[in-house]
Amino acid sequence: MLLAFWLLLFSAFSQQPPAPQPAATLDFEFFKARVQPIFLYKREGHARCYVCHRGSGNGTSYLQILAPGTTSWTDEQARKNFDSVKRFVVPGKPMLSALLRHPLKQEAGGDEFHGGGKHWTSQSDPEWQTLAAWVNGATLTSAER
Repeated sequence: MLLAFWLLLFSAFSQQPPAPQPAATLDFEFFKARVQPIFLYKREGHARCYVCHRGSGNGTSYLQILAPGTTSWTDEQARKNFDSVKRFVVPGKPMLSALLRHPLKQEAGGDEFHGGGKHWTSQSDPEWQTLAAWVNGATLTSAER
């Protein structure tokens, strides 16, 4: 009986703790195809994210300025946007990511103030879900590229 106790005790202390889960990886292609268009979308009663967050906007600048007459960014600009925007996210943790909290209504878990208004009333909003998917490591399938 005493031997069984010691064996059980030894096995409990000799087991390795579970390995930590790897952090989500932010995917550039998903960002380019799904996240960037959100920054250009015009919402009723609100400015587009791009208006305040472009290089010469009034808010925190993290988006490249579009060339006159264009409606999307070049690959080089998209890469710069990706590098800038990822500073506002915590991979794998949407609710710790300013990019998702700042424009989300406070009642839904968002920050108290966003100069451009609260774009999303809940975490169920499709745009919010797209951003959360990216922060959680979503990728495009080969058929979507």
